[in-house]
Amino acid sequence: MIPLSTRMRPERLEEFVGQTHFLYEGSLFYRSIKNGNFESAIFFGPSGTGKTTLARIIAREKDSSFVEINASVTGTKELKEILKNASDRFHGLMKETTCLYVDEVHRWNRLQQDSLLRALEEGIICFVGSTTENPWFSINNAILSRVGNIYEFKRLSPEDILTVLKRTLQDPERGFGSLCIEYDDKALRTLAEMSGGDCRVALDALGFIVDNIEEGKGIDSAVVAEAMQKQTTFYDKEEDKYNLLSALQKSIRGSDPDAAVHYLARLIDGGADLMMICRRLLVIASEDIGMAYPSAISIVTACVQAAQMVGFPEAQINLAQAVVLMASCPKSNASKEALGLALSDLHRRGISDVPDHLKDAHYSGAEKLGRGIGYKYPHAYGGYVTQQYLPDDLYAEGVTYYHPTENGSEGAFRKYLEGLKEIDRKNRK
Repeated sequence: MIPLSTRMRPERLEEFVGQTHFLYEGSLFYRSIKNGNFESAIFFGPSGTGKTTLARIIAREKDSSFVEINASVTGTKELKEILKNASDRFHGLMKETTCLYVDEVHRWNRLQQDSLLRALEEGIICFVGSTTENPWFSINNAILSRVGNIYEFKRLSPEDILTVLKRTLQDPERGFGSLCIEYDDKALRTLAEMSGGDCRVALDALGFIVDNIEEGKGIDSAVVAEAMQKQTTFYDKEEDKYNLLSALQKSIRGSDPDAAVHYLARLIDGGADLMMICRRLLVIASEDIGMAYPSAISIVTACVQAAQMVGFPEAQINLAQAVVLMASCPKSNASKEALGLALSDLHRRGISDVPDHLKDAHYSGAEKLGRGIGYKYPHAYGGYVTQQYLPDDLYAEGVTYYHPTENGSEGAFRKYLEGLKEIDRKNRK
């Protein structure tokens, strides 16, 4: 039996859902497909985000021969045969380019990847490779330089997945429209949110539900919870997720690792989306830790990337490390406050132009305009030199935005900056 996620693959570009950061009506990507001049590309991103589906739509729009292979099961011998057939088609009577889609292309070794080079250079194939790994690390530079176009696929939003689920329940041919299944909107949204941005997971769960639901019964939260094998209490109240995220951040800000881990556990146990937690942790690292422990953002970013790579359930270990680290280290919101003060000034008053000596002087005629004249290069003075950087009016008022604390590493930065201000005072006497 064909899985529902396969049956419901969009067949036309207009049906495709998601990836609106590069695919929307009128975008260069969209127009290149519609105009038939789409060139080779690499798609990378998580599973279930539409990489294979979009590759098939492109081939259909180009009206060219389409060959789809998976690098995990296709070796060099089979690839050479495919490229030979493509060459014969290109140089023969048909003079047709073959659209070659290679799924999991990162699984090929360097030699196998390099087998594509000649065909790419001669235009024999329109190559689309998909990978769940960063192509700049997993694909040869020679391939990257010839492909040029690299598109990152992001996890689908709950709204995107909800659109697909409703379309499936209404489609009488490929979906379940002929069954007239009743469903609770909230339950369907819960299914979308619990799918982790993976449309395949959502559709296959919906197919499992419809195939096994009691006759005459609709889709409700209890059925979704059973199908997903997760608690749905987290989603019973829409504000719960935001309350728990708020409590998590405030516990970290308050340096209580026990409470912070508690709220992290409740988020995970309730089925919170991994990306939602990761985004909040990255914000906390800069908003609440900041310059008191500048390494926090690097460590938290590494933990977040690791969590996204391994996925749940192991991801919870990476998240716990990030939470405990931030709850246990010094805190400062001085950098955030500095930005807020600067933005406030911009919005409430007129501010003079950038000083002429700071303006770009890397073009002919700049000197005649007075650009860059008088600028002192700090490195030529041992790393620091007294010089005006603020616009004239702010400089004349002695405006300051950044007020460092004594907490953690920020205390050392504070002393350093105070030392520079003392140098300035002496030089201006």
